[in-house]
Amino acid sequence: MFGIDSKFYEVVSRIADLVVLNLLFVLCSLPIITIGASTTALYGVTKKMAENREGYIFRNYFRLFKENFKQSTIMWIILLLFALIPTIDLYIINSFEKTIVTTALKGLMLAAALAILFVFLYAMALQSTFENTIKNTLKNAFLMGIGHFPWTLLIVFITLLPIILLVLLGRSAGSVVYVMLFVGFAVLAYLNSYIFNHIFKRYM
Repeated sequence: MFGIDSKFYEVVSRIADLVVLNLLFVLCSLPIITIGASTTALYGVTKKMAENREGYIFRNYFRLFKENFKQSTIMWIILLLFALIPTIDLYIINSFEKTIVTTALKGLMLAAALAILFVFLYAMALQSTFENTIKNTLKNAFLMGIGHFPWTLLIVFITLLPIILLVLLGRSAGSVVYVMLFVGFAVLAYLNSYIFNHIFKRYM
């Protein structure tokens, strides 16, 4: 049971890798401006983990971080600026009297925010897999997200699961924060990577 070839050892080893990877992601994301590059590196590693070919976590993570830093950072800034539009609009709409029109506008802005989120996730996963221009990567991210919409909904749900739990758990929500800081981001990326690998195989 405890041998290096056992399933138990494999599971414990994978959890340990995810903990290390999560720590790297959190530390490399702290400057905020580097979130794009750290997310690309995160997905680059977890996509390989999902195919059982991860190699050295530290080496692969920082190699992907360095190689994709420029393009990932630019895409992150572009999408962050786009995300400000529905965020500001929602803030303004909330100050209006609640009507059918304002409710519809809220729904529209939320849909726009979710679209920006899935474009970001697809773009970072694509950046870690294919060589392309920033424009084409963002375009492909949007088209793939729409073209594989059922999978996209699942990816968005998995990504937003911590926020959903924060809302549902109320006073116990602090445990969600601890889990995310300890291993959560890497686990979510790892789960999403199975989906991305499935989708990207059609384009390889």
